[in-house]
Amino acid sequence: MAEATAPEHIDLVVFSSLFPSAARPGAGLFIRERMFRVARQRPLVVVSPQPWFPGQALIRRWRPDYRPHAPALEVQQGIRVYHPRFLSFPGVLRGLDGWSMACCSYGLLRRLKRQGARLIDAHFAYPDGEAATRLGRWLKLPVTITLRGTEVPHSRNPALRPRLARALRRATRVFAVSDSLRRLALELGTPTERTEVVGNGVDVARFHPVDRHEARVRFGLPADAQVLISVGGLVERKGMHRVIDCLPALLVRHPALHYLVVGSGGPEGDMRAELDAQVARLGLAGRVHFTGAVASDELKWPLSASDVFVLSTRNEGWANVFLEAMACGLPVVATDVGGNAEVVCRAELGSIVPFGDAAALTAALDSALDKPWDRAAILAYAEANQWDKRVAQLLRAFAPMLANPDAAPQPATVGKS
Repeated sequence: MAEATAPEHIDLVVFSSLFPSAARPGAGLFIRERMFRVARQRPLVVVSPQPWFPGQALIRRWRPDYRPHAPALEVQQGIRVYHPRFLSFPGVLRGLDGWSMACCSYGLLRRLKRQGARLIDAHFAYPDGEAATRLGRWLKLPVTITLRGTEVPHSRNPALRPRLARALRRATRVFAVSDSLRRLALELGTPTERTEVVGNGVDVARFHPVDRHEARVRFGLPADAQVLISVGGLVERKGMHRVIDCLPALLVRHPALHYLVVGSGGPEGDMRAELDAQVARLGLAGRVHFTGAVASDELKWPLSASDVFVLSTRNEGWANVFLEAMACGLPVVATDVGGNAEVVCRAELGSIVPFGDAAALTAALDSALDKPWDRAAILAYAEANQWDKRVAQLLRAFAPMLANPDAAPQPATVGKS
């Protein structure tokens, strides 16, 4: 789609292959939440490269959700969002994704530089950060990379680990949504002075308690029920199946217990069929409720219908949904992975259990259902972690790079590839 008006001046380019679009409205909402708030102070555009290969449309004939086609250009809340395509074959040659993403975005980034762009702000170290640092070198622009959690499994991959390290060392500044990810960046050789933790935030105007009775009526839950809730993709990593395994034991002590599962399948897969079979096998029909995906603006309703939020996740950076649940007054039970313990950092907010310890998870949920929580303290913690504080921190970090890109700290010199 061609731009109908003269290009507007911009300060920075947000670079992330995961970003909401008409094709995938729920993808990367946490990035948009953060960066569109930055846009109120610094004009920006978004470049969200999309994987493509010849014949891709044929696969969608029997897999309609496979790599849905995003428009070349969208305008979201007055901000341009570009979706250039890059060559990416499924299952093969994926190690070239960073290079391909950079090459296919180069012409667009060059044009955006002429419109004033002085900084590339990338999200996820691979392949996005790798591509962004290449573009930064080619266009002589500083680059920031935000680590969001995928870097943990990538760092365990012998083929990807050196790529992560190289991208991070080439970045002008590395942000991490949790201190655990910042420590990973240091382990990969990023200079300490170039790292900074900028956690996620919450919009308390969107996430807040609403009438519990009305909320329960919406989801067909009994007024006197005790309700656990999980929100996330129906994939192995998020661990809804691990929570379902705990329910038979919990029902012995909490006979009015119900479990609300909010989410659907996505790029990582779709476990809905397996979860349905698990529910049937354990005799939990009528106790586990799958709502499907719920829009962010409506998420306060299932959260307000519930008593305890739980996510038995295998890996996280900084889960926004924890703060969203807390903003609705819920304590959180989560696994001790990634930055979870940094969010659920006090006993008055919930509890953290070892990953893979079903007995510990069951005990924590049992205790959480019995405990008289101080909901006001939980709400106050969410209030203290609103987006405005995070955005102010980012703007301070961006300022010297935007003021004089040529004077920005120079990244470490590593290889020419």
